[in-house]
Amino acid sequence: MSEKLWYLKNCPLFEQLSADDLKNIEARSRSRTFARGTPIYLPLDETNSVFLLASGRVKICHLTPDGKQSILAFIEPGELFGELALLEAGPRDEYAESAEKSTIVLIPGEVMQQLMESHAGVTLGVTKLIGMRRRRIEQRLKNLLFLSNRDRLTHLLLELAEQYGTRESGGLRLRIQLSHQDLANVIGSTRETVTVVLGEMQQEGILSVGRRRIVILDLHKLASGVQRPIPVLPGEALGRP
Repeated sequence: MSEKLWYLKNCPLFEQLSADDLKNIEARSRSRTFARGTPIYLPLDETNSVFLLASGRVKICHLTPDGKQSILAFIEPGELFGELALLEAGPRDEYAESAEKSTIVLIPGEVMQQLMESHAGVTLGVTKLIGMRRRRIEQRLKNLLFLSNRDRLTHLLLELAEQYGTRESGGLRLRIQLSHQDLANVIGSTRETVTVVLGEMQQEGILSVGRRRIVILDLHKLASGVQRPIPVLPGEALGRP
């Protein structure tokens, strides 16, 4: 089995496809590895393909009017991105950049459109993906408009805990490594403000903060500070500690 076919078989969106379908996608797709910090596509690029992240991590970003980076989403291995190419033609608004060394499979838009026409499961999966990412962006916009910097950062840490939290002795470690500037770019703040707020949370015994490393020491206190339930962690059943 080729490496590219293995990546396709391990994408949850394609798990119901036949071997012939997967081989057809493989034959019409191409893969490429990007060094950390390399653009994958840029604003104004034509929306003629979608991307499958095979390994690494990608961030989807938008440039604000004053030229600052706003991070809209992080993409994990096995996820599609650039999916709006399936809905409308024309230039892209956002851009994608590798947050670490990443291998990408580029799938032509017409291939995905043919799959969606012939497989209801693929159509439903793409629809759910678009809806989930839209809800997250809308929630962050509401947070930006109505919440303080501390509350916005708290909501983000809870979201990251739900996606990347790993229990270890003394707390909950976030497996994703983000700089203070990355966190600021997600919540619409500044690096200096994020550093101050993280320092306050560390003094209060809520977090332990190191270089690109965050451990949540008191998840209950973090969640109760913004009246949110404790998030369900990856691989843990609802209601379990």
